[in-house]
Amino acid sequence: MTSILLRDVTLGDERKDILIGQGRIRRIGPVGSCADWELAGDLDSMDCSGMVAIPGLINMHTHSPMSLMRGIGEDMLFPAWLDKIWQVEEHLDHDFVYWATKVSCLEMIRTGTTTFNDQYWFFDSSVQAAREMGMRIATGYDVMDKGNRGESERQKEQCIAKSEAFLHAGDPGHICTLAFHAIYSVSEEMIVWTSELARKYDIPLHIHLCETLGEVENCKAAHGGLTPVEYLDRLGVLSPRLLAAHTLWLTPHDIELLAAHGVHCIHNINSNTKLASGYRFLYNEMRDAGINLCLGTDGCASSNNLDLLEAMKTAALFQKSWREDPSALPLPELLDMATRNGARALRIDAGRIEEGAVADLALVDTDNTFFLSPGPFLANLVYSAHSDCIDSVICDGKFLMRHREIPGEREIIAEARKVLAKIS
Repeated sequence: MTSILLRDVTLGDERKDILIGQGRIRRIGPVGSCADWELAGDLDSMDCSGMVAIPGLINMHTHSPMSLMRGIGEDMLFPAWLDKIWQVEEHLDHDFVYWATKVSCLEMIRTGTTTFNDQYWFFDSSVQAAREMGMRIATGYDVMDKGNRGESERQKEQCIAKSEAFLHAGDPGHICTLAFHAIYSVSEEMIVWTSELARKYDIPLHIHLCETLGEVENCKAAHGGLTPVEYLDRLGVLSPRLLAAHTLWLTPHDIELLAAHGVHCIHNINSNTKLASGYRFLYNEMRDAGINLCLGTDGCASSNNLDLLEAMKTAALFQKSWREDPSALPLPELLDMATRNGARALRIDAGRIEEGAVADLALVDTDNTFFLSPGPFLANLVYSAHSDCIDSVICDGKFLMRHREIPGEREIIAEARKVLAKIS
């Protein structure tokens, strides 16, 4: 594997050289110190003067094949929107999912993301697409039986077979997970079954939770006044393996339960506000309770893009606004939500630029108007710049994008146009 030397790159407030080899950050030293380093194999040296290195972003909740479903179901209330999406999804197949995932990878790479936590049908095609693009993907079988007993049994067989096949494959770029869609679309038996299987395999379990007020009210009506969090607690589902997307409508007791069980919660502000699901994500309360808080975009059918940098800005602005507190969600914590917190949830040694860590980085070109002011780099990146300032992206020690060029982009877009016929 070719080693990479990033010369004269800004890291924090200092200019450094960064040596990358065998997928990890091997050494960080003063500019020019590369002459003293012993380098094995080929060396790819890149002049990074004027660039700032940040950890590769981690999108902790999305549905990557929805990149070809933008604009479907606009200006609709959540229940009607969801029905519309499910109708469209009846026409999908592996070919559609493969090319749509590749489109999502293009977009995420361009906006600085190196790892994404996905949930969708035909997930093996998404794994293939992401790995060919060089990205790290966390995904697995998505259970959704809608109370149909026959469908439950069919999905159990498929879930076990596919999960064990991917676990045995041992691809370090694929984090094998399980998923069930939500408490309203999955029978109680299947919720428990999926949770127990995730426990058996010791892998993450990815779900939607407390996304809408209607979900909470319906759960309380159906389960003796229990909130969705309390209901899952009763079923024994809450655990450090659980990756709970949205967690928007929570009570103080819900927060206590999530914290006590080590559940990781994922904020998806653009999707929540666009679908009018809500905006008062209880960041401070959950943070203070010790919950690991991450950031996601959701799918393009609801958020319309996969730009995690944009999601960072929107998340911070809404926190400041509804709390009437400009100090809410400080920039360092915001960056952690988009990097190291996601790495912690997925149990990968990434999300930081330190010697020994996995080499996932994005290089920000500061030679533009957004970074001319003496303000802090992170403030200018989040509140002023756009993602086209991302010059290059490295994942697992390999360039995915270099000077804004991604190999195979034209072919991917052309093939994606062809599979659109399946839903048009």
